[in-house]
Amino acid sequence: MAVYFYFSAMNAGKSTYLLQAAHNYEQQGMQVLLLTPAIDDRYGSGRITSRIGLSRNAIAVQGEDNLTEVVEQKREELSQGNAKPLSSDISSNKNALACVLVDEAHFLTRKQVSELMDVNDRLGIPVLTFGLRTDAFGNTFEGSERLLALADKLIEQKTICHCGAKATMVARYDAKGEAVTFGSQVDIGDAHYRSLCRRHYKEALGIDVL
Repeated sequence: MAVYFYFSAMNAGKSTYLLQAAHNYEQQGMQVLLLTPAIDDRYGSGRITSRIGLSRNAIAVQGEDNLTEVVEQKREELSQGNAKPLSSDISSNKNALACVLVDEAHFLTRKQVSELMDVNDRLGIPVLTFGLRTDAFGNTFEGSERLLALADKLIEQKTICHCGAKATMVARYDAKGEAVTFGSQVDIGDAHYRSLCRRHYKEALGIDVL
């Protein structure tokens, strides 16, 4: 049992891997719980969608939600047989929650990350989280910082810059196609983001030192 944090720049296939992992559990007749922060509503609230077209419903969680309580409620519903299967892939009705999977985990609060640790430590349920390590200005998100500190296993999912090198940074671009050097940390929507290696990130922002 462990808490995993799969992190990367954008376009590395995090959501695709999450949905595949959920499918793998369900192919074995196991129940899973999918969570996603409500703030990320690019494809509709409570929807996990990958860029290759895979998509599933999930529970949309708000910043004030207690994730341990959300998981406990779902586990109780399953134990009483009141919860409908989360997917038609489930081959047998096992009334137990085998895994919790969280998309866009960088949007979680510090408190919610600690609550996911309790899900693993106290409830004995493995937790797989997926998210960005840093924002468009090279700073960690609140959720990412806490996951990097507390998760049992850190797994980097790789993607590439336009030069072919590994992309580790994410740059935000305005309507004129110029890299943004300041602003709000959260700006939902990825049409104006690019994953870059550190060298090309610094060139895009016109800086010498991060």
